[in-house]
Amino acid sequence: MELMRLGEPGQEIPAARQDGITYDLRGVTADITGAFLGADGISRVREALTAGELPALAGTESLRVGPPVTGIGAVVCVGQNYAAHAAETGDQPPKAPIIFFKHPNTVVGPNDDVVIPPGAQKVDWEVELAVVIGKRASYLSSTEEALECIAGFTISNDVSERDYQIVHSGGQWSKGKCAPTFNPLGPALIPADDVADPQALRLYSKVNGEDRQDSTTADMVFSIGEIIRDLSQYMALDPGDVVNTGTPQGVALSGRFPYLAQGDVMTIGVEGLGEQQQRVVAF
Repeated sequence: MELMRLGEPGQEIPAARQDGITYDLRGVTADITGAFLGADGISRVREALTAGELPALAGTESLRVGPPVTGIGAVVCVGQNYAAHAAETGDQPPKAPIIFFKHPNTVVGPNDDVVIPPGAQKVDWEVELAVVIGKRASYLSSTEEALECIAGFTISNDVSERDYQIVHSGGQWSKGKCAPTFNPLGPALIPADDVADPQALRLYSKVNGEDRQDSTTADMVFSIGEIIRDLSQYMALDPGDVVNTGTPQGVALSGRFPYLAQGDVMTIGVEGLGEQQQRVVAF
């Protein structure tokens, strides 16, 4: 099952796709929000599908795909969570998760344009497995507890401006992460129960059809359960919050590839979760 939001920004229709058919969820919920996920919304959708209570949604091929969740309270990100990526940036793998934040208004649909800020020269791509929280995660004692707090998984492109991140940062990274459109999300939220092993997913990126990143979540320094458990010691994650779990090697910061320029097209994918594609445009 895939949970999606289809339509123009601010007018998205909540939908569920199963067996090639897209169903209208407006009889179950007005939108896919943290409150909906926290109120066992995914189970309610499954029950409605099983009972045949959901009408098919017509004309979906012509509808924009929005981010699969809205009303996000926080986008929490993990840095250098793949050893090879840490190495290509000149660092050792971290001994504890490195955390930074993105402003929630960075989140756009998976195929929306990514806008280069005025004067920016070093805009970079980062494919990531994203976690969407479904139950409050606070002071958790085990990775098992942490995994129970996950509603589902989706794809994130943690777009970054590296000069803002490093040169202008004052020692933190969020300046390079928070420009509007810098977090395409989606296309769908895949319920956690439908992902057999989130630590065994291929993830990849391309620019203008040329390969950039190609790795697997098995190479994470800190597993998804470890990340959520660790975060819960320092903050409470609420339903609808998004956690970007890190990117593998193959970014422009490595020096192996040019940074993004106007007109470039990024293709970002995670095995079993779909694919997204963005065109880079100037402000």
